[in-house]
Amino acid sequence: MNLDFSKIVPSIPFILSGIGVTMEYMLLSALFGLIWGVILSLFKISNNKALNGFAMVYTSIFRGTPLIVMLALIHYATPQLTGYRIEAIQSGVITFALNSAAYISETIRGGIMSVDKGQREAAMALGIPYRKAMWDIILPQAIKNILPAMVNEGIALLKDTALISTIGALDLLRRGNLVAAEKYIYFEPLLFVAVIYYTMVMILTGGAKVLERRLRRSD
Repeated sequence: MNLDFSKIVPSIPFILSGIGVTMEYMLLSALFGLIWGVILSLFKISNNKALNGFAMVYTSIFRGTPLIVMLALIHYATPQLTGYRIEAIQSGVITFALNSAAYISETIRGGIMSVDKGQREAAMALGIPYRKAMWDIILPQAIKNILPAMVNEGIALLKDTALISTIGALDLLRRGNLVAAEKYIYFEPLLFVAVIYYTMVMILTGGAKVLERRLRRSD
């Protein structure tokens, strides 16, 4: 084995600067994905057949299509169809948010359905409007139930952001590949990138466990 990690030491700052790019994609996608996911989940429990049907078809499409295909479609087809030159940050965030929302909506829907029906009936009996009851009573309880699943979705989203390297974004993986191509070595820089991803996932997991314990104490 011919391994020499000293060769990538000068390039470590360059690779580490990709953390900010990766986190930017992940946080923006998580924010917009959560907002759209909540809306879709409300569509799914709605009595409106059109909204319900739309949400179901939407979820089916994104859950049944490879993420990298959707990313390529949005990034490369948008200029062809609209004449607008879409940037990598826009393509990535739009794709990841739309895809994440499909999974989040199912998780939130399950969380809402897990809340005791008596809560809704009591709210209705007290004359609380449906929208206010949903946002102030049902959703806060649902979030506690679905926190572990939401953390898993966040972890999956963090790892999925590595796909943006395929459209030229200078994230962690892209920077690792550039260093590998420059130094003519692949194991060392890519292993270093893998360790960074693993560390980020462990930090996210640890933070979620702390939050979960605090939520349990507040019950």
